[in-house]
Amino acid sequence: MRHNKKFNHLGRKSAHRNAMLANMACSLILNKRIVTTVAKAKALRIYVEPMITRSKDDSTVSRRTVFAMLQSKEAVTELFREISQKVAERPGGYTRIIKLGTRLGDSAEMCMMELVDYNEIYTGNDKKAAKPAKATRRRSTKKKAEATVETTVEENTAE
Repeated sequence: MRHNKKFNHLGRKSAHRNAMLANMACSLILNKRIVTTVAKAKALRIYVEPMITRSKDDSTVSRRTVFAMLQSKEAVTELFREISQKVAERPGGYTRIIKLGTRLGDSAEMCMMELVDYNEIYTGNDKKAAKPAKATRRRSTKKKAEATVETTVEENTAE
């Protein structure tokens, strides 16, 4: 019986599960977005959100605690330098799970897990939308080449 067993074991022994979650957390922190199964994403959310909360307090103790869970200096540095600054005023809910459908091979439910503050579509921080596009005419390259030749000829004759 599985009385009072709260978390998903994901069909793995504890060492394999902890290593897998640590690797997935490093990938999520470094890439800001990963594609995985829904069950793994829900298990990863429980694993990574307390680390992000702990990263808000940049102390030696919290860095060592997070490094003990991640075992990656690059991920710890990224978490404490950039991610913690971006989520400083957010009280929780740092990740988002977007379902993508089923995987072709085994029909597993797939999803995209991402850090909430790093999605430009939802937050409106898109750099392309901030700068208006310049209105230009569409011309073939032949006309452009002729136009540049004509301007260079005119410049040479003017001298």
